[in-house]
Amino acid sequence: MATIHGIINKGVVNAELQFEKMGYVSTNVSNYNTNGYKTVRFEQMLDENGYLKGYERTDFSQGAVQRTAREFDVAIQGTGFIPVTSQNGDVTYTREGSFRLDKDGYLITNDGYLVGDGIQIPINYDNLQIKANGDVEVFSNDGMKRELLGTIPLVNFQNPEGLKKADNNKFYLTAESGEPVLLKNHTRFKQGSIEVTNIDMLNEVNTILRLNASMLASFKVMQTINDMYSKTLQLNQ
Repeated sequence: MATIHGIINKGVVNAELQFEKMGYVSTNVSNYNTNGYKTVRFEQMLDENGYLKGYERTDFSQGAVQRTAREFDVAIQGTGFIPVTSQNGDVTYTREGSFRLDKDGYLITNDGYLVGDGIQIPINYDNLQIKANGDVEVFSNDGMKRELLGTIPLVNFQNPEGLKKADNNKFYLTAESGEPVLLKNHTRFKQGSIEVTNIDMLNEVNTILRLNASMLASFKVMQTINDMYSKTLQLNQ
């Protein structure tokens, strides 16, 4: 039989978990304009004792592909991640394909991570093309001679949900995700475009409203129980 203390404790724990879920929803909403951002879900379930348990999950479903016309932008159409390397040598994986050139002409992410093994663009290049398989080519002025500068790699994981979130819309591999597998002979890149977030804003707003109502109800129940407990103590004095 549950005691009043047990009921109050359970209510507090469950309310705290609702607050935690609200934090995930707020993060999703704040990243609505972040290219390639993937929705994070905080799924909840009741255990055998009536306590809520929460589990973080990332929704890696495809976001809409938006045309930008910028030559260094690439969108991934389908599954896969682009390996990028920091100046310290840390390798992470991203679907955010808004790239630029560093001072030495290497293709990098907006926060300075090297794309793939390093693809250097010559100073006087003409008609740069990023093909659907990731090949980066430039052409001569007469359009007759082409040069392959490198290939933007695309990898996949056996369990993408096992990836660990890193800063700036990147992910680390883990034992749960498995090792990256290089995709060959694919046609998943689209130059001059970017994948936007897969956040469903209407769903996020509805979740906020439901959480707010649930937390208010929980607080009212706990307040009622606390008032009853206080009155019981007064009667026993």
